[in-house]
Amino acid sequence: MPSLRIVRAHDLSVPGNLSRVSWKLSRTVLRGGTNSNAGPLLGKRQGSVKQPYCFEVNEGQLFAFAGLWEGWKHANGTWVKTCTILTTTPNAMTSVVHDRMPVILDPADYDVWLDPGMKDSVGVSELLKPFDASLMRCYAVSNRVNNVQNDDAECSLPVAPEVLPQQQLFP
Repeated sequence: MPSLRIVRAHDLSVPGNLSRVSWKLSRTVLRGGTNSNAGPLLGKRQGSVKQPYCFEVNEGQLFAFAGLWEGWKHANGTWVKTCTILTTTPNAMTSVVHDRMPVILDPADYDVWLDPGMKDSVGVSELLKPFDASLMRCYAVSNRVNNVQNDDAECSLPVAPEVLPQQQLFP
């Protein structure tokens, strides 16, 4: 059985297509948070160095990304399951690292997002907003997180951000 493939889709491409696409696809939530070793990790490129950062919600509590999934039958007869994490405009916390962020759902919105009877595309689109930055924290993590073989708690431990040589010359 093929593995679940995950991609990201920017929310700006979704609202105009919600009535056509997401009703065909199923809305889902994907678990995030450092307690699951899957916090939203974004990298900030500084020249050739890409420093990964971990973004936590409420001191590392679990949370949910807004996602869409679909299963379809490949020409060879096997079922393929695909999944996408929706992204949105960054909030004040994530904008210093990246030009978008994953859609993090407020727990009060889980039931609305997951309700297959919810066909109001405007109502669903309103959930695709940047998460409240005041409820988040950010810290640099080791480049170990960039290797799929490293699947341990050390990947989410804070580290001092790498400093480029030119930054060291001009404090």
